[in-house]
Amino acid sequence: MDVDTRLLRYFAAVAEDGNLTRAAQRLYVSQPALTKQVRQLEALLGVTLFVRSRTGMALTEAGRALADRVPRLLSDLDEVVRTTEGAASRAAKVLRVGFIASAANEATPAIIADFGRRQPGWRVEMRQAAWTNPTAGLADADVDVAIVRLPFPGQEKLRVTELLTEPRCVALSSTHPLAARAEIAFRELWDEPFVAAPPQTGAWRDYWLGIDERDGEPRIGAVTDQPDEWLSAIANGYGVALAPESAVRFYARPGVTYRPVTGVSPTTVAVAWTPAADTNEVVRAFVRCCVAAGQR
Repeated sequence: MDVDTRLLRYFAAVAEDGNLTRAAQRLYVSQPALTKQVRQLEALLGVTLFVRSRTGMALTEAGRALADRVPRLLSDLDEVVRTTEGAASRAAKVLRVGFIASAANEATPAIIADFGRRQPGWRVEMRQAAWTNPTAGLADADVDVAIVRLPFPGQEKLRVTELLTEPRCVALSSTHPLAARAEIAFRELWDEPFVAAPPQTGAWRDYWLGIDERDGEPRIGAVTDQPDEWLSAIANGYGVALAPESAVRFYARPGVTYRPVTGVSPTTVAVAWTPAADTNEVVRAFVRCCVAAGQR
């Protein structure tokens, strides 16, 4: 019997959350689609995996048996894929560089050119990560090194070298009353709805909501995972958002206005890699290129 691993991943999410709605939000699929996938898995296996009720999804005995084994199975499969991809990249002399939107900046082309001079025959493959993956793929070993913004969850488990800092600004709809101001105090934004990253991004989401620099909990007007969605939510007036100052250059679009904001700390761009890559001279060469670019 062949079972699509996607079905197992969907099952694992529902089993972990015990709730279809929350699992669907985490997986970025509709609830009806998720329900259909769970039923498809039950049909393939010929068993009932969940008892459905108004309070949620409770695992049956068969469901618990599967839930006990699926995480390890998926983890092993992911490790096999990562190992295979990593070996192929090394053989092809490709350095996989993850990045979070806006962390890769004007210096990136110079970094790549410098790396090419230091490592003849190697090339850089840039891989953009969604905001739900603030390590830019490092945590899952999908990349060899990453350009990130601090802070992010799991940062303490990685090697991190800071490259540069820049002020944060605020992005807001061009029709917002505060858009006409030359500068805005963060305190004036506390009662505004914010466009936020998904909750599972933890410290990343909190930082861009300014949690440590406000009183009270923020109002969330929209949750987005990609720059285009983020810009659309702001332009349509669902909320405002803190952003790096460089967003003015990288993410200019009609309907969105950026203004300097006071009362918040600057943001930091860093290069990060895993401890296992400490002896990888190709990764170290890329890190040296990043540091050199940050010092210019």
